Amino acid sequence: MAKALIIDITKCTGCYNCSVACKDEFVENDWLPYSKAQPDRGHDWMKVTYHERGQYPKVRASSIPVLCMHCDDAPCMKAATGNAVYKRPDGIVIIDPVKSVGQKQLVASCPYGVIYWNQELNIPQKCTLCVHRLEEGKGLKCALECPVDAITYGEYEDLKKTIDEGGAVLMNPEFGAKPRVYYIGMPKTFITGALVDSKGECLAGADVTAKDTAAAKIVASTKSDAFGDFWLDGLDAKKTYEVAISAAGKTKTVSVSLDKDTDLGDIQL
Repeated sequence: MAKALIIDITKCTGCYNCSVACKDEFVENDWLPYSKAQPDRGHDWMKVTYHERGQYPKVRASSIPVLCMHCDDAPCMKAATGNAVYKRPDGIVIIDPVKSVGQKQLVASCPYGVIYWNQELNIPQKCTLCVHRLEEGKGLKCALECPVDAITYGEYEDLKKTIDEGGAVLMNPEFGAKPRVYYIGMPKTFITGALVDSKGECLAGADVTAKDTAAAKIVASTKSDAFGDFWLDGLDAKKTYEVAISAAGKTKTVSVSLDKDTDLGDIQL
């Protein structure tokens, strides 16, 4: 059966344990017939990228682990010659370390930038989803070393409900590659602000909602914190929202045409 990988960005702390675990498993280690040793520098088969949103002082940051997407319609397979890249029945895409010698075109074929060139061995390389470990029933090294359980690997059918409820492929679905790696909590656009009462004091515990004006539907809700700050995250850009603020019997609404992360500044209720 086809497998799938889920990475929960809301859990990821950017600790790099997954990246280090990958290095520990593959640097100086051949795992034939699936891979030859990863160089100790220049390759990031599990790469942790950092994404910052908003502007000071209202900023949010996310760490996103990026690896081979093990696509169902993998561009690297199309670019390879001599069956140098193949897809196993379980969905894992493998670059054959013998047949791929000299095929540097595979590096440029990957729209996600996760195929690396090993100059010394003259071969392209990438994540194998620790297939050698899976065949021994050991599990993915990156998942096992993640201290917050942000990485889940298993049967697609077992993970389908979670994927359908909030999973998304990384970047550009228009690539048409049909990735088998899904992300929970992909960074989207937010609206933030700071609430104060009639005396100019921080207003905590106020109810704040965002209604998609076109759909006439509340799509996000929160409460202001002890400093009066509120965050309405996970919103789609290029839409208009009606932000409603309620506390102590008072209500205020603000219309926001959301093109990018927006800080409404201080709002007095």
